[in-house]
Amino acid sequence: MAKNKFSIKNIPGWAVMLGIFGILYLTGLHTEAIGQVQRLLLATGIRNADVPETLQNPDATAVEEASAAAGSSMAGAGFKMLDLNGKTTNFESLKGKVIFLNIWATWCPPCVAEMPNIQSLYEKIGSDKIAFVMLSVDEGGMEKVKKYIDKKGYTFPVYMPGSQFPREFYSNAIPTTFIISPEGKIVAKQEGMADYDTKEVREFLQGLAK
Repeated sequence: MAKNKFSIKNIPGWAVMLGIFGILYLTGLHTEAIGQVQRLLLATGIRNADVPETLQNPDATAVEEASAAAGSSMAGAGFKMLDLNGKTTNFESLKGKVIFLNIWATWCPPCVAEMPNIQSLYEKIGSDKIAFVMLSVDEGGMEKVKKYIDKKGYTFPVYMPGSQFPREFYSNAIPTTFIISPEGKIVAKQEGMADYDTKEVREFLQGLAK
């Protein structure tokens, strides 16, 4: 009786996929791989249709809750941040500017997926009137975050928490993006990844900065 010869064709598809994911996980590339798939999703426009609507007509409950947490003071008052050189910045020093605050982590595929469009947005409208705060919540230390940012060539300002995290910036998901007015009030909150480099978002931010 002839013996059955081994062939890769005989391996179930699920086993192949599991093996590929296992290799990606062991090499630390799984986050990038998932991020690339989600980036393709963003490129289709599926996830950017609701962003302008969210920003122009923000979820009233989410914004009211965040504003209530901030009280009468500026959102994030008293919060200290560390840039990737270890320099401390007081969040309050940004008052008077429109703040685009994005909370992210290197291990978060949706965060990785949306970062290129945030970089593009930053290059187009980042100015003295519009401040970008890319706030990493990685627990692996500053060097890990710095290495990732340098590898990708991102130029937007990146920070890590330097004091207790403000209650008004708590979220059930990351990434989460907050838009804060020059007066220091949260005017929009977006949970989950999205495409921010759109005409509507740019006009919204520039309108707040006038």
